[in-house]
Amino acid sequence: MSETCILAIDQGTSSSRAILFSLDGKIKAIHQQPVNLIYPQNGWVEQDAKSIISTTKKSIHNIVDKAVKKNVEIGAVAITNQRETTICWNRKTGDPVYNAIVWQDRRTADYCKELQKTGCERSIQARTGLLLDPYFSATKIKWILDNVDGARALAEQGDLLFGTVDSYILWHLTGGKVHATDVTNASRTMLYNIIGQKWDDYLLDLFDINDSVLPEVFDNISDFGRIKCEGLSLNLPIRGIAGDQQAALIGQGCLGKGMTKSTYGTGCFALTNIGDAFKASQNRLLTTIAYRIDGKITYAIEGAIFNAGTAIQFLRDNLGLFSHVNETEDMAKSVKGNGEVYFVPALTGLGAPYWNPAARGIICGLGRDSTKAHIVRAALEAQAYQTRDLLEAMQEDSRSEIAVMRADGGLVVNEFMCQFLADILGVAIEIPKVTECTAWGAACLAGVGAGMFSSIEEIGKNWKADRIYTPSMSRDEAMALYHGWKRAIEKSF
Repeated sequence: MSETCILAIDQGTSSSRAILFSLDGKIKAIHQQPVNLIYPQNGWVEQDAKSIISTTKKSIHNIVDKAVKKNVEIGAVAITNQRETTICWNRKTGDPVYNAIVWQDRRTADYCKELQKTGCERSIQARTGLLLDPYFSATKIKWILDNVDGARALAEQGDLLFGTVDSYILWHLTGGKVHATDVTNASRTMLYNIIGQKWDDYLLDLFDINDSVLPEVFDNISDFGRIKCEGLSLNLPIRGIAGDQQAALIGQGCLGKGMTKSTYGTGCFALTNIGDAFKASQNRLLTTIAYRIDGKITYAIEGAIFNAGTAIQFLRDNLGLFSHVNETEDMAKSVKGNGEVYFVPALTGLGAPYWNPAARGIICGLGRDSTKAHIVRAALEAQAYQTRDLLEAMQEDSRSEIAVMRADGGLVVNEFMCQFLADILGVAIEIPKVTECTAWGAACLAGVGAGMFSSIEEIGKNWKADRIYTPSMSRDEAMALYHGWKRAIEKSF
């Protein structure tokens, strides 16, 4: 008899991946295709939108071929994606009118600054839970409408479509039949009212965006159509979609109020489940939709850090301090302490809780005895300091102490980073057995939608830790190191 599995499409900032999961979370097959970033100007970050869909299709093809060879039946498909990245395309041709503008892009920073002077940020936060920042999709869409020849005319004709990456992939995989998104991705556009659960007319007027470009918004578990497009006549049902950080929250089993996860990938994103009541952050964090199932909403408080894994890549690719990321753990351990060296990786500005798009990365505290090992250690330590910035704000917003954080993402293979994280935060850090939390979370949604699981709560109960790190540093030492970080942050401004 054949085994039934779930195919998860994980389209991220650096790659498009397809992963085949068994129903107990084991990876049966995985395929990855790189996607390059484009930097046209300082602060601008783009991707070739056609490359996003072509690499996604190649990854799906590869996994489907492997499934056939392994006598595996694919029972459902899930999509998870880099959020906020903005794509506009021609309804008739499917061609993008401009490159995908990536979530890290800061080209609309001056526009946001001017808009802030009008006092509209409070109204934006009350509707969306978000702060006025170039990070979100709204100002990116406006930039395309205002700066790309013919884009606004297409929109007025009803022939321009906007989508976050999930929506763009879905449209192409269904052969242009479905222009939709899920509620978590919609909640990151700065156009969606997360209390009223609808596209917001006030925000559309504020940013001068035609409602004809917008996708339909579905629950995370829905019938999103079937894969049937050029080169992929598979007829596979797409049953679950969630933005990458919300998918990771589900994959980490953080389904109860107060449960917290942090993902260390390209950026670092920490989310705390706050239940079914909307609450605006008082500490410049974000309130976002965690998930909506059968019409029932769950919210989360989120802290977003723009540069985590990219800080390590920067030291490798731009400064040549090592050849492979695997070297960084031994380098960090080779020196006794940080030597008062701090690296603030504000390579594309600072996210939460500072929200300073003008901040720039700095390495400070260098002395005559400083080595490249100190700088590498500082980059790994920065992940803990950045997370503490978020954790303190989260605890204040939720008015509850966070005793455990579940961590995932590429950087958690680094045991030095994980232990330092526990030391600086003063909380236990749990690393999951199912390491691909983002893709697994999306797969769980699709599995429920296809009747393979009874509920996401059922899956959450089976979550297991692979490793647990507990604090071993004195609180005085941790506080002294963190105060040094706060001084370094001021210098980055």
